[in-house]
Amino acid sequence: MGPSHLLPSLALLCFSLIPNQVCKTCEVSEENYFRLNPLLNTMTDSKYTTGSHSADILLSLRLVGLQNQTLIQPLSQQVKKEVRRKGLNLSLGRLALVTLALGACQTPDENFIHDNHLLGHLENKLQAEIGNMKAHDGSPLTNYFQLSLGILALCLFHGQYSTTQVAELFAPENKNYYFHGNFSVDTGAMAVLALMCVKRGLINGQTKTDKKDLRSIDEHIQSLVEKLLSEKKEGGLIGNTFSTGIAVQALFIAPHYYKERDWNCRQTLDTILREISQGAFTTPIAAAQILPTLVGKTYLDVSRGSSCASGLGNFNISGHEPEPTTPPNSPSNITVHFSVKIRETYSTTVTVPKGSVFLAVMEEAQKKNETVFGFTVEQSSWGPYVTSVQGLKANNNDRTYWELRSGGRSLSQGVGSYVVHDGESLEIRWSKY
Repeated sequence: MGPSHLLPSLALLCFSLIPNQVCKTCEVSEENYFRLNPLLNTMTDSKYTTGSHSADILLSLRLVGLQNQTLIQPLSQQVKKEVRRKGLNLSLGRLALVTLALGACQTPDENFIHDNHLLGHLENKLQAEIGNMKAHDGSPLTNYFQLSLGILALCLFHGQYSTTQVAELFAPENKNYYFHGNFSVDTGAMAVLALMCVKRGLINGQTKTDKKDLRSIDEHIQSLVEKLLSEKKEGGLIGNTFSTGIAVQALFIAPHYYKERDWNCRQTLDTILREISQGAFTTPIAAAQILPTLVGKTYLDVSRGSSCASGLGNFNISGHEPEPTTPPNSPSNITVHFSVKIRETYSTTVTVPKGSVFLAVMEEAQKKNETVFGFTVEQSSWGPYVTSVQGLKANNNDRTYWELRSGGRSLSQGVGSYVVHDGESLEIRWSKY
């Protein structure tokens, strides 16, 4: 399927008549809403709604139309508190996510965006990213996932950005789509969402039309969608369990870039629901990102024209929970081997509660020897990530990072989402990408 320079007439009709809605979805039926309980329970746990995950959760709950204000209002206040506390220290992606969460669903929170000049700050941070790329061989200050989030937020709320810069930055051959030579599904999918929003603005006349930019953006979307579909796995997952949600959003809003036979949406949905029942989405960010997909929503539904009234509405969390996957008499603690590798390898063994994530292992190791296992983390749009170990900091300009490994293999999940197992050998390694 070659690049499409002009949209097919049917797709153009769908795109122009309902620009804020998904044109092609498969979603959980109302009688199966109880299967979403594990996601909602994780997201509404008080230890998350009062922490750094509040923007992720607020955006998700608003997108799916949850009307429970006893949940929504505290989350909104927590997000505003984060902005007041951190202000310009927020990264581009984090500030974009905050803007999307506060601006969703035509609520008074949108006034906070304008009163605190969040769009202006986003514009400045975007230009700082672009400036860093010019000075450091194409490496952004953060990453392309955050860059895409920033452009998406500016596009949805009519901030200022250059469509020519967007067309140049998001060429599919750009190295920032790749990690260790592998295409990053999350990054590519978020880029599709941003590019589709920019394209919509060009077509609808919200942005000054440049035919060359429009053609380039159209070609970029085509190529990225093909790359996403090339990452399909048996069972319908795209990339892995945790990248599938955002990938499905991208495919929802770009149905005219692939043929129906290229992707079995229902198969993907069934696999995700099975993964939920088996306890896969146990972190708030993972749950928050997958939930909108399951009710046919995407980040492009965040706009001034959408009230987010449809969806789960006043859905109450019921008692129809899936059977627990952990036997009731299973041990409460597990033992894990953990190593740090720079030039030398430093190892220890720690005990953590069953169901712990990689981050908990690192915290236990740090308690035993802070000099050898001391580390720092920062919050990103997709959870915490390790910024330094033994004082050695990751650097985007040098394309260095701390790689998470298990049993000698690189992990695709983050430090705050990968659940460790008894007897597992974990390693964090100083690496280049």
